Amino acid sequence: MQFSLATKTASLSVGEFADFALGPRDGGGSGAAGIWRAQLGQHWHNELRTQIEREQTVGGVLRPGILFEVPIEGRLTHRGWTLALGGRIDQLVGDTLREIKTVLRPLPADEPELRADYPSYFLQLAAYVVLRRLHGAPQPRAELVFVEASSGLSQTIALTPFDEALVHHQLDAVVEFLELQRRGAERRAHLHFHSPFPSLRPGQETIQADLATALGTAPVVLFEAPTGYGKTGCALEFALGQLKIGAFDRLIWLTGKSTGQIQVVHTLQAMTARGGLPFWQVRNKGEHCVNDVFHCVRDGCSFLNGAAERWPQSGLARFYNDDAQPRELDVVRAAGREAGICPYEITRTALAFNDVWIGDYNYVFAPDNRGLFYEQPGFDARRTLLIIDEAHNLPSRVADAYSHTASDADVRGLLAELDHLNAPAPLILAVETWARVLGSIDPCEILDGTREADVRDALDRLAALVSTTPLDYTALGPHHSDTLWQFPKLVDFLSDPRLRRLLWSRRAGELEFTCVDASEAIGTTLREFGGALVMSATLAPFDQFAIACGLDSASGTQLVRATKSGASNLAGATYTALRAPAPWRHGAYDVAVDLRVSTAFRERAANYATTAATIEQLFGAAGRAVAVFFPSYAYAENIQRTLENSHSVLRVSLQPKLPDLAAQAAWVDETLALADALFLVLGSSFAESIDLLGGRVTHAMVVGPALPEVNAVQKARLDAFGSLGRDVAFRRVYQIPGLQKVNQALGRLVRGPGQHAKVLLHCRRFADPSYAALLDPECQQYREIFTHEELSQWLCSVTRSL
Repeated sequence: MQFSLATKTASLSVGEFADFALGPRDGGGSGAAGIWRAQLGQHWHNELRTQIEREQTVGGVLRPGILFEVPIEGRLTHRGWTLALGGRIDQLVGDTLREIKTVLRPLPADEPELRADYPSYFLQLAAYVVLRRLHGAPQPRAELVFVEASSGLSQTIALTPFDEALVHHQLDAVVEFLELQRRGAERRAHLHFHSPFPSLRPGQETIQADLATALGTAPVVLFEAPTGYGKTGCALEFALGQLKIGAFDRLIWLTGKSTGQIQVVHTLQAMTARGGLPFWQVRNKGEHCVNDVFHCVRDGCSFLNGAAERWPQSGLARFYNDDAQPRELDVVRAAGREAGICPYEITRTALAFNDVWIGDYNYVFAPDNRGLFYEQPGFDARRTLLIIDEAHNLPSRVADAYSHTASDADVRGLLAELDHLNAPAPLILAVETWARVLGSIDPCEILDGTREADVRDALDRLAALVSTTPLDYTALGPHHSDTLWQFPKLVDFLSDPRLRRLLWSRRAGELEFTCVDASEAIGTTLREFGGALVMSATLAPFDQFAIACGLDSASGTQLVRATKSGASNLAGATYTALRAPAPWRHGAYDVAVDLRVSTAFRERAANYATTAATIEQLFGAAGRAVAVFFPSYAYAENIQRTLENSHSVLRVSLQPKLPDLAAQAAWVDETLALADALFLVLGSSFAESIDLLGGRVTHAMVVGPALPEVNAVQKARLDAFGSLGRDVAFRRVYQIPGLQKVNQALGRLVRGPGQHAKVLLHCRRFADPSYAALLDPECQQYREIFTHEELSQWLCSVTRSL
């Protein structure tokens, strides 16, 4: 649905009009379960069309008055609004309008049951009748043809005047929604909000003007600001100002971690009065679930089955009618449980009435999840400001969202369950074939062409059958249903021209469908939005990050380099690079590169003793706990073992594998007080999300540049970018991700004015110009350490200055 509040007009398809409801969707949610439902109809549409053509053809010529897919359009005025509706009726046979709908239930069935189960089908046909009469056509007959998916048996029900009357009731529902949207626009125009900062930090004085200039130059802004700068507050202040002036109708804030989402929520609450700006933090569907089993099939979940009928009397409309209504997840879950309605349907319904949506990257970029946002009534990406936080993770996260793993064990389990349920023989045979294909696969770095052809043939057959075979998914259960629903996803993966793919196997009987590069898909999505602010502490080099996000298309995307003030003014660019000024970081790092050792995989073991001794020397100079960052747990454990074997008295604490941020923060607090050295892993939450080191750790050591592991996927990425040259490909695949992790960790050490850190980069590769150029600019001026004595001198001088 698209609408104009200024002219009080809206346009939507007839199908969208008929399906529109303020409440749960009839059928209980979308997602993988709907993949084949959306395709069932087309199969029987084609069959019935062929049947009509055969019956109505004389002498090789189709009789006059027999038409298919006939466009019907018109405008309906209701309560001051004008709605433009349009669509295509399936068949026009003489004066009879005929709409065909495929159902899974057995036919024939009692007419009242069909009307109760499929009210939107009758409403859609009635809307076509009303629209056709607008053009002066005689009163048409109208028939709804139900087709049983498994057999093709059909049942025809004639439309009645009562059905036509329901069109006016549906107009009421649509206009109610539009009036609530109008109220929201008025609220945004009168929005009052506070600055997120009691006073501006040096470097923040011009950032609002810089952001406005950057977004005015190009629709995508790559915004880099150091850890501790206040990116969240600055971006929110800018975004709320854009909503207030009407530049955008909605803000979508994406981040890969729930902790980042919580920070946005808390900042918004501090900036606005309760109810002044409705926002919704979207948690995943599993967290919403209050059923005994997480399996989103209507017939298997009492909270989905009949939810649409229970909604009007549930009182849950308060979640979008009352802007001050609490909407924390525990509140939503409790309300859904009490009303007997899936809490996720509360979130889905309420979203359209909230000005700010906060969630994971997947809700915009992942094919399995983006429908929650994109299918909201009235959602228009062109009128939406998209903010992506921690965006340095975006390319890898999106590639992961497109990737899949197929397991022989899962498929054989599915096969046994299908046989138990007496599923149709063609489906069982197709699954058997797929199980044999998977069972024949041995570990390999790339699947050979013959095997790939077998994979494609088997999956094409399976996807077609899943699209046309009704099954009892409640009896099949969640795990086996997921395995079955994966088949169409794998076909989509193999046929998506935007993706660079790798098919490989890490173990026998498993096949990895890995997206090597999703840059084109990312770029396509970013360009859909009216504006996008893509931000992180570590985006540089901007040109390479832009390429990774698909912003260097053949149409001439160009890099815009930041000026001293942080903004760009090159017109006509498709993106702008903006680096926030942070004068308080100048001189805050005292960096040295240790040229005595190499931490390359083949050489590191020979230097374990030197690395261990250097950590002891670092602690001796600091006189308090030091932070040591490693590329992996295994490397950290080897150095910890080396210290123990040398009878070192250094108290070392290696980061535990804790998923909860609060527990991680508590561990850091305790370890800083009790340990001499914190061993942290680059790229982990401890190195990228914990903000407790700044001002408390003055000495740190980075053991190697944390290049990604050499494996089949990385080799495929090298091959994919081989046309750019070996050095360029290596820089993009290995060096940039590795140094990005290093810069993320270093940023945690200096988070505010007055904080300082001395950093030893413990590997001679850091002095290689191709590595050094990727370091944070504040760390590119460094001292080179060749001997133990030089290290001692540097540590002593730094200790005195600190």
